[in-house]
Amino acid sequence: MAAMTSTARPFLNRSLAEFGTTIFAEMSALAVRTGAINLGQGFPDTDGPEEIREAAVRALRDGRGNQYPPGPGVPELRAAIAAHQERRYGLAFDPDSEVLVTVGATEAIAASLLALLEPGDEVIALEPYYDSYAACIAMAGGRRVPVTLRPDGDTFRLDLDELRAAVTDRTRLLLVNTPHNPTGTVLTRAELAAIAELAVERDLLVVTDEVYEHLVFDDAEHVPLATFPGMRERTVTIGSAGKSFSFTGWKVGWITAPAGLVTAVRSAKQYLTYVASGPFQYAVAEALALPESYFEAFRADMRAKRDLLSAGLAKAGFGVFRTTGTYFVTTDIRPLGERDGFAFCRALPERAGVVAIPNAVFYDHRDAGAPFVRFAFCKRTAVLEEAVRRLTSLAG
Repeated sequence: MAAMTSTARPFLNRSLAEFGTTIFAEMSALAVRTGAINLGQGFPDTDGPEEIREAAVRALRDGRGNQYPPGPGVPELRAAIAAHQERRYGLAFDPDSEVLVTVGATEAIAASLLALLEPGDEVIALEPYYDSYAACIAMAGGRRVPVTLRPDGDTFRLDLDELRAAVTDRTRLLLVNTPHNPTGTVLTRAELAAIAELAVERDLLVVTDEVYEHLVFDDAEHVPLATFPGMRERTVTIGSAGKSFSFTGWKVGWITAPAGLVTAVRSAKQYLTYVASGPFQYAVAEALALPESYFEAFRADMRAKRDLLSAGLAKAGFGVFRTTGTYFVTTDIRPLGERDGFAFCRALPERAGVVAIPNAVFYDHRDAGAPFVRFAFCKRTAVLEEAVRRLTSLAG
């Protein structure tokens, strides 16, 4: 006879009860069920550089990484990460004590927040935010305080006065994402300087998600927060091979930070996965040493795809915000006579054969995000052209 199970208390930890299944799983399943083109979840539909894939094969065959790699990451990758940060940004990190390899950027975020927060600590996050931010803050017992990026013409802007007003005596940490998912905004040097000044003045820690650092367009520039005065010693910077080299399934991410912060994050990380992605770490080490021509070609390809999809969305009747970073376009559905992004996205596969993501899922203030919908353009040109063709049916 099966044992009786008490139902007096829900199975799911109450701190996670509000989250449920991610919107990405829901919309990707909808794409499969309807045969729609999936422009919802942000993963490329082609692999990255062939020589990097072959580097992973070579590592497998040579027996490098087939067993547990070192907890902090293989030395070759940690050295490559440190060299990348110094070459591109002038930031010097000791690969032995100031670099930690993680299972993608998602684990880097989770381990950082679990390590650095105590129950009741407040975390200021720029809203809309990547959905794992809220869940990880909750798992750490923290309290999220969203500061909303608001539409300003054809882009989204951070209100620095609102950011300053959000800081209280309970604020422990600023969680910053630039280039910003989902809005496609890249924070300016002046905005970052103001954030840095506030962090130093109020003695705040900063976790900065910079996974789209190599995907900035037009006149935008990516400037790491750790480069500003007083910031290196208080900043955990997160990077990702998946977003920079189009191998999202390899799940290789990292943090760079002062030794004390890395030690703290590693203390949490070791009880999450301990280690992973052994052979892929060796391949990513080679990827980080690719010449600048690779990154230039990568940006040019994504910029052309951005332009293709943005123009098609505008022709279909969407309000289109300008993307200066990431591989996402945020749109306004109100010109189409719509106001509810959830309902619109759930109906879109049947209406037009395309899947998108409702931005409201990335907001605490759901009303502020209700009319906005995100599309991913990290797909083959032919796929984007077909998606544009299908979406033009909405204009009629």
